[in-house]
Amino acid sequence: MRHPWRSLGVWLLLVVAAVGLGASISMKTTTDADYRTGQSGTAARWIDQAGLSAPDSEYVLVRSASGGAVGGDVRAAADALGREVARDAHVRKVAPAIVAPDEKSVLVVATMKKAADDATPDVSGLEKAVAQAQERAPNLRFVQTGDTSLSNAINDRVAADLGSAETISLPVTLALMLLVFAALIAAGIPVLLAVTSVFATMGLMGPISLIVPMEPTVTSMILLIGMAVGVDYSLFYLKRERQERQRGHDTVDAVEIAAATSGHSIVVSGFAVAVSMVGLYVVGDATFNSLATGALLVVVIAVFGSLTVLPALLSLLGHKVDRPRIPLLWRVSARMQPGAISRRLLGPAMRRPVVALVAGVVLLAGLAAPALGMKLLTSSLDSLPQDLPAVQAMQQIGTSYPGDGPTAEVVLRGEPGALQQAVKAVETKAASTGDWKQVADPVRQSPDGRTVVLTLGSVAAEGSFAAGDAVHRLRSEVLPPVIPDGGEWAVGGGVASSYDEMQQQSDGLPKVLIFVLGLTLLMMAVTFRSVLIALLTTALNLLSLGAAFGVITLVFQHDWAESALGFSSTGGIISWIPIFLFVVLMGLSMDYHVFVLSRVREYVKAGVPPRLAVRQGVQETAGVVTSAAVVMISVFALFATLSMTEMKEMGVGLSVAIALDATVVRLVVLPSALALLGRAAWWPSRAVHRPEQQVQPSEQPPALTTTA
Repeated sequence: MRHPWRSLGVWLLLVVAAVGLGASISMKTTTDADYRTGQSGTAARWIDQAGLSAPDSEYVLVRSASGGAVGGDVRAAADALGREVARDAHVRKVAPAIVAPDEKSVLVVATMKKAADDATPDVSGLEKAVAQAQERAPNLRFVQTGDTSLSNAINDRVAADLGSAETISLPVTLALMLLVFAALIAAGIPVLLAVTSVFATMGLMGPISLIVPMEPTVTSMILLIGMAVGVDYSLFYLKRERQERQRGHDTVDAVEIAAATSGHSIVVSGFAVAVSMVGLYVVGDATFNSLATGALLVVVIAVFGSLTVLPALLSLLGHKVDRPRIPLLWRVSARMQPGAISRRLLGPAMRRPVVALVAGVVLLAGLAAPALGMKLLTSSLDSLPQDLPAVQAMQQIGTSYPGDGPTAEVVLRGEPGALQQAVKAVETKAASTGDWKQVADPVRQSPDGRTVVLTLGSVAAEGSFAAGDAVHRLRSEVLPPVIPDGGEWAVGGGVASSYDEMQQQSDGLPKVLIFVLGLTLLMMAVTFRSVLIALLTTALNLLSLGAAFGVITLVFQHDWAESALGFSSTGGIISWIPIFLFVVLMGLSMDYHVFVLSRVREYVKAGVPPRLAVRQGVQETAGVVTSAAVVMISVFALFATLSMTEMKEMGVGLSVAIALDATVVRLVVLPSALALLGRAAWWPSRAVHRPEQQVQPSEQPPALTTTA
């Protein structure tokens, strides 16, 4: 505050330098090897080392536009496309066109050459050939799919969705800030801080990704968290500074008081969010590692900006921060008293705290009940946007061209002679369990004969509980007795990878819970010097989390909301969503609790009776918290409109949890619990029991000018 221009210069330098780094160093994204986990990861590594990796294939489905039976024109077009594709330098071979058993389509299969450094195969030439074939035969339909083209289609859709969300979120956030502050400069400051924090973080992702490879979706996380916390922190600070100016303090004193009170809350809140995000590292998953890194960095930058550039701007602007005013909104805002709307919920809760507490807990518990039936599933074709031609083509191939279906790969290493006998024994014993079936060309062997890969077809669908049980039995009962001494084995493939991914997340969840809840409890106990406050905050956060889980279970495990949200229910929740929501919401919900509890504690320390302190503290923070919640909900709700099912689940879960936290928890459950606990809520804090000044219940609480 003493050197505001210096603070502004440092912030501007940080943002420009970060953006410059991002422009000069491209973000290194994760590869397939980064996602390998458990025994299936070991199997994949052994297959690569032996040179037995199956080459990538691309498929082109050719059919009549009318959907009728395949005619000579369809066959001729498919053959011509095959000859054209075979000339592509990145294609190894093209198989003869295959007519589907129902004679409704023809399939052209191109095997791609292995790209250098395990890079994604270049399918641009194939895509160009397909586009040209479509132009030559407009009466036919050519659709390309495959691992590479499907991944490209999904990435393009996600990029388009995020671009749309970013375009909408900024004006929506600015409009909400205009409603809150009724002045253009004050409304623009939170948006400016949030946007610059997001830009700086995205720029730094380039150099950081050289150490921690990033998922492409990390930009979504940065935008999501950055806009939420950036606007929140600015709101806390701006609102407090404005309140102190209205109480008669000059600009310097108002900024100093805001720094000592709201600034302290921002530090605690930022630390809480950071602690929660660090919990994602405990799982040891490439996706969570990249998401945690992006979220952690944007929170740190947003906190830094809130403590430096924000007070600098307020010191320079002074009363001009409330200019130019929006006439109608300014008059309405000036006439509204703090907590005018929240009193309707808060009043009854304070008059009958027992009834309010029971009613609030019952409501949240009722919403949380469906979460007990939550089913976790891995991502699949059914969870992808169903309007993508590549997705539709892949589904049609699976239906019209019966093949091996989901498979597991048993990798055996040892002496060549012993391996041949072991392979036969494994194949026979696996088939006898009824879990596995034979496939075409089941055995691949390395040139030296020391590595053999046996492919088994799964009877159960990939990602199902039955498939997981089959993998477990294969590993624990089938393989150990038949593997020769000195031999090594590992079970990989699609079915085993899905099982290991689920196991990793299931094993990681208790670790994340212990880590995040333990550090959150400790942080709240140290911050407020109260064991009961720490326990109460954690319990309420878990209640709102449970309610959010219950709602997403009701919405996404059933089909009643499909048309409204534009998704196809898979009968379960994407497996990484619960851990992600738990960590993010534990951090974000702490913003409200720290801010509200800090204000209540200020009054308690000033000698205000506990129940009056609760009423006054909640009323004075109501406008800020409600405004921050509306911004968060607006940003999160945009993600519910995106194409990917997991993004929808994330958006709905976050929106519901924040809405419940800002209303039921903050205005009903928390104040009623604090009213019932009275001074005991702040045990063992001695400052509460030796107040600086005593105020009778009938008196108005004094203006607060000191830190909590």
